[in-house]
Amino acid sequence: MKKLIYILGCALGLGLYSCDALDLSPEDYYGSGNFWNKEAQVEGYIFGLHQQLRSSYNMFFVLGERRGGTMRNSTSCLGTSLSYSSPIGTNLLTADNTGISSWNGLYSNILQINHFIDQVENACDFMTNDEKAPYLGTAYGLRALYYFMLYRTYGGVPMITDVKVLSGEKPSPESLYTARSTPEEIMTFIKEDINKSENYYGNNNSISSDKSMWSKQATLMLKAEIYLWSAKVTTYDHKAAGNADLETAKTALSSIIGKYSLLPDFSQVFSVEDNNEIIFQLRFKENEFTDSGVGTFIYYNNLFEGQRYGRDGKVMGDTLQIQNVGQFLHEYKKALWDTYDADDSRRDKTFMDHYANEQLEGFGIAMKKAIGSINSNGVRIWDTDYPVYRYADALLMMAEIENGLGNPCASYINEVRKRAYGDKWGSQYEYHDGTFAENELAILHERDKEFVWEGKRWFDVVRMKDANGESLAFSAEANYPDNETPTNKTPLINKDEAYKLLWPVDINTLNNDDKLLQTPGYGGNEAQW
Repeated sequence: MKKLIYILGCALGLGLYSCDALDLSPEDYYGSGNFWNKEAQVEGYIFGLHQQLRSSYNMFFVLGERRGGTMRNSTSCLGTSLSYSSPIGTNLLTADNTGISSWNGLYSNILQINHFIDQVENACDFMTNDEKAPYLGTAYGLRALYYFMLYRTYGGVPMITDVKVLSGEKPSPESLYTARSTPEEIMTFIKEDINKSENYYGNNNSISSDKSMWSKQATLMLKAEIYLWSAKVTTYDHKAAGNADLETAKTALSSIIGKYSLLPDFSQVFSVEDNNEIIFQLRFKENEFTDSGVGTFIYYNNLFEGQRYGRDGKVMGDTLQIQNVGQFLHEYKKALWDTYDADDSRRDKTFMDHYANEQLEGFGIAMKKAIGSINSNGVRIWDTDYPVYRYADALLMMAEIENGLGNPCASYINEVRKRAYGDKWGSQYEYHDGTFAENELAILHERDKEFVWEGKRWFDVVRMKDANGESLAFSAEANYPDNETPTNKTPLINKDEAYKLLWPVDINTLNNDDKLLQTPGYGGNEAQW
């Protein structure tokens, strides 16, 4: 098994050709004498796939949020350099400066899943079809998730569904080259995978107590997200499908609505494990795997303690008990902070504001919604689980679907708002249905306040539309101005650079595969979709 994991881990940057593992015999590839001979091994492999997803959790932030305009670029309020500023945060992607490389490393995860599907569907005769079904439901759901991340990032990508690197004889590099499929081909494939996942789960609608394992409900959330995207976003040869796909997304979410609940206290969503709001999350635990990335949203103690002031005008100490394990590589914009009402509990449960002096000048912001816990030794541990899907997402996706279908959507927005305002809730905060464009912006801004750090914002602005059916990525109204120029509202991307909605492929990846072509718009040998 160890050799198998190594081989698959080498694969598809697409730089798999230099791996020493290619010199191993086919028996070593499959580990046939030691693996795939009892259900406990199948179950163990599934756990491994979840661990691999957890190790790749940063994809949600880098691919799904950092380009979204809610975060400062270049320099923080403390003068520290901010990560992923250029070209990602500034949307200045070029063929020579792509921000990420090797498909963000997601194909090695996909190849692991391909191997699992191949073995469990075509071998593993020690299990019945009914015993195999939930495992395959999980595998197809996870593969759909990875390909959906790639699709929203690159459009058409190489469609790898087999385990040809594990075939019977040592492959030549040329036999492993894979061209990019078109966006329509990839979207069709993703839909096939997510529907297979749902079918394998069958009529079992029970909700597991362990929300860190993929489930039918996770599949339904992903299905709704896939079909919502397909309904609204045209990507070259994939034309937005409109109401038909919106109805499919609505049907998927209808099995979620009412089965979960919003927690009364927003902060408990991130501090209470496996709570009733969580649908699927990535598990982080002390002495197992912790999310040190959360610490990069806070502050350096030596630049903060005794030097920054609270909104009461008093000097601050180590207010969040970071104990010198925090950093300050990411900071959200003041313009986002300003959109929260003072009565909105999410503001002070998500952020801590601080200032350069007692006159409250020099605004700065630290994120505190997911900063883990203090262990028995008094040390801060980054053990907050990462929520991939939670009930608030289902409600706001349903609001967007109903808005797209021309139906009232305010009730779903208000359900989320009521929790946010708690005992401060009143008619002054209630949303009333408006035009399509007004509703769309209201849903977007509610998602902005609800899902800070959860990897949603960039994908939201690309998917959501203005009154003319154009992506909100082109709308100044959907963007947040910089701290330095708070009145200068500009779109995330100008319409004449619409090709930047997709990322370019880095040069090394292109050079490693003679069949690969560049994303259209970035020059050179471009794909013709």
